[in-house]
Amino acid sequence: MATYAIGDVQGCHDELVLLLDRINFDARKDRLWFTGDLVNRGPKSAQSLRLIKSLGDCATVVLGNHDLFLLSLAAGHGKLHAGDTMQEVLVAPDARELLAWLATRKLAYFEHGTLLVHAGVLPAWDALRVLELATEVEHAIQYDAGLFAAMRGNQPDAWDESLNGYERLRVIINALARVRFITPAGQMEFKTKTDRPPEGYVAWDQVAQRASAGVHVIFGHWASRGLVLRGNLSGLDSGCVWGRQLTAMRIEDRKIFQVECLAGPRGYSDVAP
Repeated sequence: MATYAIGDVQGCHDELVLLLDRINFDARKDRLWFTGDLVNRGPKSAQSLRLIKSLGDCATVVLGNHDLFLLSLAAGHGKLHAGDTMQEVLVAPDARELLAWLATRKLAYFEHGTLLVHAGVLPAWDALRVLELATEVEHAIQYDAGLFAAMRGNQPDAWDESLNGYERLRVIINALARVRFITPAGQMEFKTKTDRPPEGYVAWDQVAQRASAGVHVIFGHWASRGLVLRGNLSGLDSGCVWGRQLTAMRIEDRKIFQVECLAGPRGYSDVAP
């Protein structure tokens, strides 16, 4: 029995099939953890959702920003942009079932000292606090029809325990599903997508005395940064959709397995990651 964490799939269904073959995945005994962003930019978002959904309890998924965007579109909020490839999900004959399944996925998952999120964790949050806050958003996705109209936006850009309502939920979503750079005090920045921090900012995982430093954090989201394999940090978005690799890590020994993007080095989109 093994557990494999898999980086951002982003509609790269065929590469995912190859990767499952590469790791000799056996649904009778193995488990898969997905870092989120199952959809968008790649050619087969609907097929990716169907495959992962079909795995049942073998697959644990945390929602990424693209997954949340898809749910928002389905709720009638937002619009597709150049390079987006999610329309096939919205018009699929099984769209209702796929979207209902996606909406029940978690925003964070923690087991045996390992925390799974899509993007990052704010400095003041330990793993248990992450789970508490993620649960607030998960409940809202299920029961608050107004969430998707209010979800998008960059403000507030820092956590405050006194936050409430949609501002509170927006900060939690932005931290767990969108963040890359923050100030040492925890102020988030969302414009920069490269691996070079703006002045005054650092990567979220490089803040001194980060409360989650004592657990193994697995994340995705940051294709331009590539693989991060350092201490208790495993960043697994190796940019398959951009022409690089789809990555799996066997959590028990942290061995890495990869397959190349089938579209070649230019990937499936010319939109910057």
